[in-house]
Amino acid sequence: MNSAEQIVVSHLNVNGMVVAVVRKPIKHMYLYLDPPDGRVRAVVPSIVSDEAIRLMVIGKLAWVERRQAAFTARPAVPAQAMIDGEHHHFLGQCYALRVHEQTLRHGVVLRKPDQLELYVWPGAGSEQRKLVLSHWYRAQLQALIPSLLAKWQAVVGVRVVEWRIKRMRTRWGSCNPAARRIWLSLELAKKSIACIEYVLVHELVHLHERRHNQRFKTLMSHYLPDWRQRHTLLNQSVWNESYRP
Repeated sequence: MNSAEQIVVSHLNVNGMVVAVVRKPIKHMYLYLDPPDGRVRAVVPSIVSDEAIRLMVIGKLAWVERRQAAFTARPAVPAQAMIDGEHHHFLGQCYALRVHEQTLRHGVVLRKPDQLELYVWPGAGSEQRKLVLSHWYRAQLQALIPSLLAKWQAVVGVRVVEWRIKRMRTRWGSCNPAARRIWLSLELAKKSIACIEYVLVHELVHLHERRHNQRFKTLMSHYLPDWRQRHTLLNQSVWNESYRP
C-alpha cells in the first residue's frame, strides 16, 4: 500500500469533545455518531487540515448534541444470547428462535409462520450460534440480490461491475462510482424487501450523482417516488446516526 492509499487515524479535541479522525483518499468530509453512546467520528480527505475538521464539527455541534441526547435516551439493546424463544428478524418479519444441538445437520431452517430453527453442534456457544445464523443471512442475501439488482439497474439505467456483502457498522450500503462497485450491509437480511430495494436504488443513483445534493434527491424521487418513506422504515431500528455535509 503506498502513502496515497493509507488510512490514518488520529484524535482531535473540539470544544472539549474528543473526535476520532479518519483520514483516507476520499473527496468529501463526513461526520458520524457511532453506537452505543454517540461517539463522534470524522472521515475526511487525507489532505484536510485539523482546522477545517474543527470548523465542520463546530458547525454541527447542535446536531451532535441533539443526536447524542437521543442515544442516551434510547433503551439499551440486550445482547443476543441465541437461546430458545429469542426473537430474530428476517426480511422484515420477526421469528422466534428454536435451537437444536446435533452432529449431523448444521444451519438454519425457516419455519412458517414465525419460527427460525437453528441447528448447531452440541455444546456450541452463543458466538458459534451467531456465526451459523450470520452465514445463513449472507446466503439468503446472496440469493436475493441478483434479481433485485437486475430489476433496479434497468430502472435507474446504470450497471455495476461488482457487488459484495460485508459487515458494516455505520452504513446500510456504500458505492465506489469510479470502480462501479457497491457494498451492502449484512444487516439488510433483517430488513424488508422494500428497504433492501431502497438501499440498492440509493447506491445505484450514486453512479449518476456522487453527492447527497438536490440533484441526488431529485433522481431518487424520479426512480423511487416513495424513497423517503422507505428510508424512514429502514431506520426505525437504526444502529447508527450519521451526517454527510
